Amino acid sequence: MNIAKTLVLSVLMFSGISFSIKAQSFEDGKAIIDLIASYAQARESIDTVMLKYIITEDMDQLVSSGEWRHGMKAAVKGMAASSTSNPGDRVLKVERVRYLKEDVALADARYTIKNEDGTDRKMWSTFVTIKKGKQWKISAIRNMKPTE
Repeated sequence: MNIAKTLVLSVLMFSGISFSIKAQSFEDGKAIIDLIASYAQARESIDTVMLKYIITEDMDQLVSSGEWRHGMKAAVKGMAASSTSNPGDRVLKVERVRYLKEDVALADARYTIKNEDGTDRKMWSTFVTIKKGKQWKISAIRNMKPTE
C-alpha cells in the first residue's frame, strides 16, 4: 500500500469508519462510502434518475415502519413518496464496511433525518452493496429505528 493510501486509510479509520481490506482495494471502500453519500443526496433531492442508477433492478428495502419495497420500481416510488412526506436533511454516516465476498459488502450507517421542526430522527441503515463491473450498486437496504 503506498503512502497516500495509507494516509487516507488512517484518516478514515481515525474518523470512525472501519473496513476490512483483504482482496478489496482502498478504492472499493471509498466507492461504497461515496455510493451511500450519493444515495443520501438522491433521497434529499428526490432524484429518481440517480436512484435508478445506483440501485439494482431486484433491489429491496425494509423501512423502519415495517413496509417492504421489492424491486426498483417499488423502491424508487416509495423513496420519493417518503422523501416528500418526510422532508428534512438526510445524513448517512457510514461507520463500517464489511466485505462478504470481493463483490459483495455490507455498509452500516447512522441515519439521521433533521426534521424541519428542529428535531432529529435517529436510525440505523444497513446497505447490501454489490459490484457490477467496476461500479458498486445498492442491492438491499434495511432501516431500523432503535426504541431507546
